Amino acid sequence: MRNDTPPGPPEFTIGELAARTGLSVKLVRHWSDLGIAPPAGRSASGYRRYGPAAVARLDLARTLRDLGLGLAEIRGVLDREHGLAETAAVHADALEAQIRTLRLQLAVLRSAGRRGSTAEELRVLTELTRMSAAEREESIRAFVTGALDGVDAPGYREALLAAMPDLPADPTAEQVDAWFELSALVRDPAVSAGLRAMAEYAAEHSPSVHEEGHVTAAERMTDFWVGRVSAAMAQGLAPDSPSADDIVGAVVAEWIPTQDGVAWPAGTAPRADGAEARGLLLAQLETAADPGVERYWQLVCLINGLPVRPGLAARGEWLMTALRANPAPGALAARHEALYASDAQESSVALRPDRIVETCAAVLGEVGKLVAGVGPDRFGDPTPCADWDVRALLGHLVWENLIWAGLAAGADTRPDAEVDRLGADHAAAFRDAADAALTAFRRPGLTEERFGPAPGWRMVEQLLIEMLVHGWDLARATGRPTGFAPGIADAVLPSVREIYGSLPRTAGGSFAPERRAPCDANGNDRLAAYLGREV
Repeated sequence: MRNDTPPGPPEFTIGELAARTGLSVKLVRHWSDLGIAPPAGRSASGYRRYGPAAVARLDLARTLRDLGLGLAEIRGVLDREHGLAETAAVHADALEAQIRTLRLQLAVLRSAGRRGSTAEELRVLTELTRMSAAEREESIRAFVTGALDGVDAPGYREALLAAMPDLPADPTAEQVDAWFELSALVRDPAVSAGLRAMAEYAAEHSPSVHEEGHVTAAERMTDFWVGRVSAAMAQGLAPDSPSADDIVGAVVAEWIPTQDGVAWPAGTAPRADGAEARGLLLAQLETAADPGVERYWQLVCLINGLPVRPGLAARGEWLMTALRANPAPGALAARHEALYASDAQESSVALRPDRIVETCAAVLGEVGKLVAGVGPDRFGDPTPCADWDVRALLGHLVWENLIWAGLAAGADTRPDAEVDRLGADHAAAFRDAADAALTAFRRPGLTEERFGPAPGWRMVEQLLIEMLVHGWDLARATGRPTGFAPGIADAVLPSVREIYGSLPRTAGGSFAPERRAPCDANGNDRLAAYLGREV
């Protein structure tokens, strides 16, 4: 008898189902027990049998599992307890969060590897990966509000809070480094105090709201003075010299119009370049010149992927020193004119106008020996001049000879202090520069000729002082004896006290504050100590 009953849907054993879905038998059995792919029935022998629906359910379950869904959620989707689209959207958001965390962890590991981080640094960096964006923002917000607590400077506060650092979802190692540094910076009481001092100044002098026009004017003013000071520094112009007076005057003239909206006490608003205006600008710069706060803004820009303005600390120190040394137009020049009114130096035979050139030649010869004794392997060694290694110091020794040679010859321009003048033979470069200076100094009548307020022999004296001081720096840096001209150093010390005694001994100036010299110090050591060297 023929059976005309249509065949039912195909049935699969658990092994066949595993083969069709690419899953292991063990996993199919486990998911089947959880109800993700329940059997359609059992064979006469009691073995599980699965229909076509099981294949579809297992395929979808594997896809959802790969996307990170839990098994309970997967069953809810399969049993239509949860909408697939809704569940996918929720897990897409969760997956994005995981990806952000993984990217941050990757950036942290790269940063730690590049930095050679200690275990403690790695711990701090790891904490960063556990913080949400809101938690990171709150840590900075707490720093700002704590620093400005009780200060009535709403415009300043708003500007700070509007520029919060926001670590991107896929940060670079540099941005992670910046956040690591920032997290330490905001715990520094000195930085908090600097931020507060600026806010207090803003509360006293600035408009309550930072209008766009004021901000633009301030940016233009900054660009102006930075440009003028940078050019002066490139020329090797000392901030505590009369030559800096013109730079100060130009900066003050540009600054005065930007102060129209500033709430100065009655009768104190700057109107023209003078002692009062220079004092007000100096006070403003001293308040703003906080390296910790400057670094805070640089790190915020780094984290937010914005251009970072180069640090202004060195140029700010130059300008502040120039303002202190030139407190009123022409003040320092007048002092020097009075100082140089005498044409004769009576303290030492070696420094008399008719002997000083040969005295300078003797010192140049001694310094030349020190220079010749320096091998290229010492070029990277540190020196008592914090900003210079040995090679930079050698370059400065060459430059000093060239600048005084040019001045003695009547040159209108200074040699650029940034140009590398050592070449392949630093000893020959120094020797040639020293010869040029001595040739200019030996011109008949040079020592009596007037150069501004000063006689020519004072020019020779200046190079002599420079060589004694920086020759000492080179000797100390390279482990050579420092007493290469002790008698001459002792002879020149009274002039040094006379010339530099009243100049500001601050960062950015030509010399640091005087140090104490040991009782057994030689003349070179005593001179170096007076000019701020640790002997």
